[in-house]
Amino acid sequence: MGYRVAVVGATGNVGREMLAILAEREFPCDEIAAVASPRSTGTEIEFGETGRMLKCKNLEHFDFTGWDIALFAAGSGPTQIYAHKAAEQGCVVIDNSSLYRMDPDVPLIVPEVNPDAIDGYKAKNIIANPNCSTAQMVVALKPLHDAATIKRVVVSTYQSTSGAGKAGMDELFEQSRAIFVGDPVEPRKFTKQIAFNVIPHIDSFLDDGSTKEEWKMVVETKKIMDPKIKVSATCVRVPVFVGHSEAINIEFENEISARQAQDILREAPGCLLVDKREDGGYITPVECAGDGATYVSRVREDPTVDNGLVLWCVSDNLRKGAALNAVQIAELLGRRHLKKG
Repeated sequence: MGYRVAVVGATGNVGREMLAILAEREFPCDEIAAVASPRSTGTEIEFGETGRMLKCKNLEHFDFTGWDIALFAAGSGPTQIYAHKAAEQGCVVIDNSSLYRMDPDVPLIVPEVNPDAIDGYKAKNIIANPNCSTAQMVVALKPLHDAATIKRVVVSTYQSTSGAGKAGMDELFEQSRAIFVGDPVEPRKFTKQIAFNVIPHIDSFLDDGSTKEEWKMVVETKKIMDPKIKVSATCVRVPVFVGHSEAINIEFENEISARQAQDILREAPGCLLVDKREDGGYITPVECAGDGATYVSRVREDPTVDNGLVLWCVSDNLRKGAALNAVQIAELLGRRHLKKG
């Protein structure tokens, strides 16, 4: 006996990826609904490799009564209106927006990192999916924290344009083509030219000079892992279509060598260590696209602090950073709380 699952925002990058991953992982669905905005009502979306097509239902009129799980990938605006409605109608919401992440009554979950926190979902019937850049980082950090206790993290991100949705990917493609043929380049989605450039600005600026994306990495890491960890982040948009990369400096309370860290990461859930000290002995965004793992490379000791390490972390932001993590939350929820049959 399976579940009745609705994917809200099914026509977007993350929504389509959620449908693909539900099919790929053979999530036990008795019924699946693709739900989207009124303008997408009736649009057909493929579900699985069998060629089965789903017709999008109108979110404004969708009744969540009797549905077990709703995977929301609709953005904060629609989520603010409809997630609470779905939760009140008895459907457990797994939300990919930033709306509920810091709500103390809503668990913020990465299943490999803090699975026990999911037990608090009944307070609001809502579970939050973390920011894409946070999700991959904590998968790499958690096993190291368990081994040697992390004091401080300094992270610089290299985030792909897919993190800004289809419009971000389209802008990279259109600007690249325009530059090659000598046409003018007009930024629309991003604040500056993204093709052949990097932009140290994701989301809005805060009073202290950081951006909201950087703030998310700080507060979400504390909520998911340990409130005592100090985090400093610089988030940068780069001309890559899919896959976020991160250079992470870590300071520990206890001694840990690069070799010990490699051994730990090699066995850590959700991680794949690819760390050969030779040309090409590391993973880049092109190689991680379409994969669900968090890849770790370039593990080495940081000589500027006591008990310090440096590493390189890469993951497909549409999968582990969003859709895959949401489906893994649904699987965890099913095992612990919504058992069928």
